[in-house]
Amino acid sequence: MTFPIPMNCELLDLRALVAVADGRSFMRAAQQLNLSQPALSRRIQKLEQAVGTVLVERTTRTVRLTAAGAQVVPLIRRMLQEIDGSLVGLMAQGERAAGRITLASIPSATVQFLPEVLQRFSLDYRNTRVRILDLSAGECAEAVRTGEAEFGLSLPVGPDSDLAYTSLHDDPYGLVCRKDDPLAAKGEVGWADLVDRRLVTVHRASGNRTTLEAGLAAQGINLSWFYEVTRLTSALALADAGLGPSVLPQLACAGPEAGNLVWRPLRDPVIFRSIGLLQRPGAQLSPACARLVSLLSEAWTKAKA
Repeated sequence: MTFPIPMNCELLDLRALVAVADGRSFMRAAQQLNLSQPALSRRIQKLEQAVGTVLVERTTRTVRLTAAGAQVVPLIRRMLQEIDGSLVGLMAQGERAAGRITLASIPSATVQFLPEVLQRFSLDYRNTRVRILDLSAGECAEAVRTGEAEFGLSLPVGPDSDLAYTSLHDDPYGLVCRKDDPLAAKGEVGWADLVDRRLVTVHRASGNRTTLEAGLAAQGINLSWFYEVTRLTSALALADAGLGPSVLPQLACAGPEAGNLVWRPLRDPVIFRSIGLLQRPGAQLSPACARLVSLLSEAWTKAKA
């Protein structure tokens, strides 16, 4: 039997059922939605009356969906995702019409190229405000996918992604160490020089770590990651404190967080990450946004020369 979603329901009624289904608790669902438990119960009862059947079984110990509830919740979840996605897209369109651009960028790309590009951009679009979301690579992709950002400057996405990626820059990995580290005085540094060192690295969930380890594995190189952090800035802080060198992309060491650290290229082989543009296929950019994308592409091309 199929249970249609009644058209006279409020969105909060639908969100209430999904929250109860996810948390299996009226208390947690009420806290999530900022409702009292009696108010939440009334929302569920109202939805059940509209559907014409019980959707949630509640005892003193457990909360679970009925068979009808289990059938309805996936439909409601998809409906809410479509509504939320449409609202975000409309908000982004409204911002563009009001002279506002939102882009998502990994921090290293923000520091290195955006200041100069934004100065050039402001000459043509003086009254267009630019909002920059400093995010991780995964967060950048999600912001572009949902429409929160019109485009992104980030790492490549997976082959199953629904986003388009255009490579702009190859950013090589290298040694990051204090100036008083013996490796800093070497003319050339090889991967073999790092084998017996306690190294600082970023978490395995980081796109930087994934790219680096894939390159090392292809060459049969094993390094000793001793300290593991979440952000590149934290890796720089630990290296600066003398806890050990790190292996990071060159652009990640170009900002003020690098402090007194030095970056040395690692060769044989050279391993690099790609940085480029993330966009939704078919999405039309405003003239101002298209101009900003063009200036960014020119800046990366100039850097390669």
